[in-house]
Amino acid sequence: MNPSHDHSYKLLFSEPEIIRDLLQGFVHEPWVGELDFSTLESVATSYVTDDLRHREDDVIWRVKSRHQWIYVYLLIEFQSTVDHYMAVRLMSYIGLLYQDLIKTRQTLPDRRLPPVFPVVLYNGDRRWRAPTELAELIATLPGGLARYRPTLRYLILDEGAYDLEALDPLPNLVAAIFRLEHHREPAAILEVISNLIEWLAAPEQTRLRRSFSVWINRVLHAPGEDRPTEPNDLREIKTMLAQRIPQWLQEARLQGEAQGEARGEARGEARGEARGETKGEAQTLLKLLRLKFGPLTADVEQRVHAAAKAQLDAWVERILTAERLEEVWGGPLSADSQVPPQR
Repeated sequence: MNPSHDHSYKLLFSEPEIIRDLLQGFVHEPWVGELDFSTLESVATSYVTDDLRHREDDVIWRVKSRHQWIYVYLLIEFQSTVDHYMAVRLMSYIGLLYQDLIKTRQTLPDRRLPPVFPVVLYNGDRRWRAPTELAELIATLPGGLARYRPTLRYLILDEGAYDLEALDPLPNLVAAIFRLEHHREPAAILEVISNLIEWLAAPEQTRLRRSFSVWINRVLHAPGEDRPTEPNDLREIKTMLAQRIPQWLQEARLQGEAQGEARGEARGEARGEARGETKGEAQTLLKLLRLKFGPLTADVEQRVHAAAKAQLDAWVERILTAERLEEVWGGPLSADSQVPPQR
């Protein structure tokens, strides 16, 4: 993760709505139901040890239980590579947190320390395979020494391991983050942004909309590409992406054609690849049509699926300027291919 992406990512996780959706949507444990999310508050993340080393890279929150007024501290690590010894790192970070709570006299009334819930939020390409329990990293010896082995478990949220189709219907801000990071289809990205515009429409969510705008602009920024002016709102992001869709599709087509030529010269293979490419373009066009014009009739879907590649290309180019569904088809339709008027 590059530094600017990392900063904007942590900006998102500095919003209480994001932490609430993370816990409610991705931590399926009974204690989550006992939390009073109206008490969520961020905790300072600068802990100084006796040898003056600093730890300022975490996002930590605390929230009260509904019944016991016990604080739960959330420690979230952002990782883009698999760290086999992550449990050891977390043990050190939690130790620093506990030292700070002791120094500032934030222990519980009975002098016990509050529980800590460690979460590793991982967005790398490889799946996470590191041990999630500290004891697994420590060798054992016979004779009772295992009793003194430290234990610590953390929760791993491996973004790439989630099924995007399962995440699609979830009205959850963290699910939207995962979908935006891992979707590759422009239409799917636009769909997620449309959901965010709907979910974050309230005036009091202005700051959260801005945080999403900054992060999305960095996520979708291509390496080597001049960074556009920072957009001020999600609607600006959506408009910007809609204007870039034809370019993305053209680049994808050229890449697909080059890969198809490299894979073989057999005519049967070429026909199969062309059919697969046309099917993908048809699905993308249908998603764009639904986003702009709403639900489609079966006749419209059948017409798109039956179209040749050149026809699909022409329709994709027209969709951005069309104000009515009929205009996508480029003029009056013949009697044998009428499309019902837009409702």
